[in-house]
Parts: sequence; structure tokens; C-alpha cells
Amino acid sequence: MSSAGLHKIPSDDVPQRLYLELLKGCLTRLLFPDCCVNTQLLPTGQFDPEARRNGQDWPYEAETMIGMKRLDNIEFCVREVLRNDVPGDLVETGVWRGGASILMKAVLKTYGDATRRVWVADSFEGFPATDPERYPADAGDHLGDFNAYLGVPLERVQENFLRYGLLDERVRFLKGWFRDTLPSAPIDRIAVLRLDGDLYESTMEAFDSLYDRVQAGGYVIVDDYGALASCRAAVHDFRDRRGIADPMKEIDWTGVYWQRTSH
Repeated sequence: MSSAGLHKIPSDDVPQRLYLELLKGCLTRLLFPDCCVNTQLLPTGQFDPEARRNGQDWPYEAETMIGMKRLDNIEFCVREVLRNDVPGDLVETGVWRGGASILMKAVLKTYGDATRRVWVADSFEGFPATDPERYPADAGDHLGDFNAYLGVPLERVQENFLRYGLLDERVRFLKGWFRDTLPSAPIDRIAVLRLDGDLYESTMEAFDSLYDRVQAGGYVIVDDYGALASCRAAVHDFRDRRGIADPMKEIDWTGVYWQRTSH
């Protein structure tokens, strides 16, 4: 291991950790709760701090819906690739309002990394129409019914980065369906790859296009493994097809991740 990345994680990094905890509380709105939640998921429409902490509601204002444990995992993975000088950029496929990607950028800025980029990939329109012939696991999926809520325009995501002072030339946006944008995305090496595409198609497209760019020592995170059978099937199909034996670890009730041990 080279020493190039070690300076980015000081031995006494209490100020950095305090900032990141504050940021996560803001991104989730746990620190100042929004007025209500989306009633399509929780009919009461009432804010529940435990549901928010666990990433089990659809927020009205917050920039992320993934909860604290999955945000903690992102911070851990980015810190570790900085600590161990794993080369590559940070990528999220499926970003909603951008909260997880904002945290990625915040960790880089907090620890003084001025070289890596954060790639923010999304249709910014919601989910594509399913293709059951090619992807039978997506047959009958109704996530597209919620595109009015889940499809967040690119401009709004950019505004959210600006709100936290984290939009610069090293935040790159890939707008479009994954099948169109990811294969030719100008990303050479990836240190952290976070998949939040929900569908089998979206998950598999991201794996097929980007997994080979993940460097040894880098991390792969999948948001919807526990909650969505279609996403879970894509994970197992890809790992089985590629003979991936790296242990998969649980983050919370739905998220999983693993560290790539070889390239």
C-alpha cells in the first residue's frame, strides 16, 4: 500500500466526523423533520423518526430516503478507499434527489481529496418501462407508477448539491437510461460503486457496464437487495455468472455491500 492516501484521514479527525454526522442529519431531515411523508407509502402521512432513521419512508423534503445506516456505510466505504489509497472515482446509479451522492462528495471534500470525481447517473425521469421478455424478473413491477414522485429533474439534484456547497467540476452527471449512458461512460476506474436502480434491468445494466472498472480494494453497494426480489435476483445472477466469492455483508434491512478483493 502506498502512503499517498494516508494523509487524507488524520489520526484525530473529530471535526470531520462531526461535520459528516451533521450533514447526514440534514440530508435525512432527522435534525429538523419535514412536515409529513409521501402518503403513497405511509397513508398516515405522519413523520416517524424511526422510519426515517431506518430508511423506511418516502420523505417530503429530505434529499435522501435511505436512512442513517446506509449513509454510514457510504461514509465508511469512501473513508476506507481514501485511507488505503484505492484508485478510482465514486459512482451512484439511481440517485433520486441526490443525497447519497452529496454525501460521497462531502467525504472527499472533508478529507481534502482533490482528484476523484463523483458520477451521478440517473434518468432524472423515474423508471423505464419494464421489458419482461428480456428481464422476466421485472414482470408486474409497478415502480413506474410513482415516477411523478421518484423522477427528480436533473436541475433539482444540481440545486441540492449547491445547497450544501458541494457542486463543482468534479461532480459529473450522466442523464439517461442506464443502457444508453453507462456502457460508454468516460469512467476509467471506480473505487466505490453504489447501485440504487431497484429493477432487475437497472441493476444488471449497472453491473455489466461498470463492475469491471471497480478496483481491487474498492466497494460495491446495492441499496435494494433486501426489499426488492428483482434487484436481489440480479445480484445473485451476476455474482454467480462471474464467480464472485467476495463475502456480501448486510448494511441494514435492505442494503448490502462487498469489497472487491481482486481485479
